[in-house]
Amino acid sequence: MRGGRAPAFLLGGGAALFLSLLWMPALLPVVSRLLLLPRALLSMASGSPPSQPSPASGSAYAAGSVSAAFVTCPNEKVAKEIARAVVEKHLAACVNLIPQITSIYEWKGKIEEDSEVLMMIKTRSSLVPALTDFVRSVHPYEVAEVIALPVEQGNSPYLHWVRQVTGSVPESGTAPP
Repeated sequence: MRGGRAPAFLLGGGAALFLSLLWMPALLPVVSRLLLLPRALLSMASGSPPSQPSPASGSAYAAGSVSAAFVTCPNEKVAKEIARAVVEKHLAACVNLIPQITSIYEWKGKIEEDSEVLMMIKTRSSLVPALTDFVRSVHPYEVAEVIALPVEQGNSPYLHWVRQVTGSVPESGTAPP
């Protein structure tokens, strides 16, 4: 997406992109481990009904209070700069970088293909608007891809850690300076 191009499929919904990643054999182990994907999403992809969460470690996780956001970057340098900044600003607890993805999309009537780096960002769902605003302000693309999916279930201590690390940011929807 060099030069600020946004894939047309994003206009139809980012979930399709995310689900397509699940079927890529090389990424499946990485995606499922790093994201702690909710079972509901995986069961939706397989057609089986979702299982009910069981509270762990004494306190129940509020489903959807943490999100996994996805941002594509033109190269590793840009991705690392943005990742470090969102963690330093407590807009994210953790950012995973997946190098060498290939994006194929339509931009201005032409089919494009680019090598990019995918960022998987774990944050509070209430911070997604501030995260989006910040990414848009520093991203080199004219239309930056920022999509987020709520985490319905996962490792409770990890999800509580995400909330704790990002808890010092006001949830007003604006990024700190």
